[in-house]
Amino acid sequence: QVQLVESGGGLVQAGGSLRLSCVASGRISSNYVMGWFRQAPGKEREFVTAIFMSGTGIRYAESVKGRFTIAADNAKNTVYLQMNSLKPEDTAVYYCAAGSVTVLSSDWYDYNYWGQGTQVTVSS
Repeated sequence: QVQLVESGGGLVQAGGSLRLSCVASGRISSNYVMGWFRQAPGKEREFVTAIFMSGTGIRYAESVKGRFTIAADNAKNTVYLQMNSLKPEDTAVYYCAAGSVTVLSSDWYDYNYWGQGTQVTVSS
């Protein structure tokens, strides 16, 4: 069983930065894909970014490319999401996810494990 715990959310002004962390406990191998998704009120869950725990591949949604950076620390079983130049439209609950898939999937149903989510609010 894998458990994921996110932290680092909060309230920030537009243009500001936040760093989210996701610590995984349990059996996470370097073959796992770790992803970040977000869900705003009244909207569907949206893919943000994903990375192989081995660090061999990364994928970003177009809406965050150039502003967000994902990184994985295998030794700590931790994935980070550095979010810069935040916009009000980035406001959402951010979820960490893990999946034993072979591609950097943007589909939420490919991920087996989910964290409880952390709120990110960007004020204008």
